[in-house]
Amino acid sequence: MNIAIILAGGKGTRVGANIPKQFIEVMGKPVLAYTLEVFENNLSIDAIEIVSHKDWLDVTEEIVKRYHMTKVKWIVEGGSTFQESVMKGLFYLENKISYDDIAVVSFGVSPMTTDEIIDDSIRVCNERGNAVAAQDMVLCTCIKEDEFGSTHGIMRETIKGFSNPWSFHFGQVCGAYHTALESGIIDEIEPHTTSLYFALGRKVYFSKTTSTNIKITTKEDLDMFEGYLLLQQKRAEKRECCKTE
Repeated sequence: MNIAIILAGGKGTRVGANIPKQFIEVMGKPVLAYTLEVFENNLSIDAIEIVSHKDWLDVTEEIVKRYHMTKVKWIVEGGSTFQESVMKGLFYLENKISYDDIAVVSFGVSPMTTDEIIDDSIRVCNERGNAVAAQDMVLCTCIKEDEFGSTHGIMRETIKGFSNPWSFHFGQVCGAYHTALESGIIDEIEPHTTSLYFALGRKVYFSKTTSTNIKITTKEDLDMFEGYLLLQQKRAEKRECCKTE
């Protein structure tokens, strides 16, 4: 099976709202609902687990009911950090799914993920054991020395930018987190599963993504998402118009 683990446990303070950004409504619907619909409608996804902010579990359940998310099988309480939320989501499933299943992890605030991105993540994971959506850098890059500037550039051809989802064989990623907990390195690494794999000396493999497949972080990102929805709406209306002509 392919199980989507949707991370919706963050506070999202940088967006400047008084509620977690995954619950902010855009055109009358919470961001989380849009993200869930992507995975609900994807033919490769068999089941969904939501890792929710502990104070918003009831709201998360209401969203699932209101928008008829039939693939959502589990809603669990998230942690105080990214890594803790991922671990809670994974460990909760240990006796519920097979170690050969694929865990497709994604941010609840990445509603512009596409079927092609999800399907390619699963394909690469099946072939290589894991997959992280990644894109070549188009901007010139540098090492940030301080808040004012830098004297050291980085060749953009040598680096990739990660987005989501990131997929792993369930048994392998659970084993990685258990190893990190037992060795004590979990508190020393950067807050991402890829950082954990790097710390353990493991290789991560790239799958497809797009420049629009962003994690909503700022108010400007919300505006971009609204523009994306309006464009999709306009295209749908145009298709309907062409059918009736």
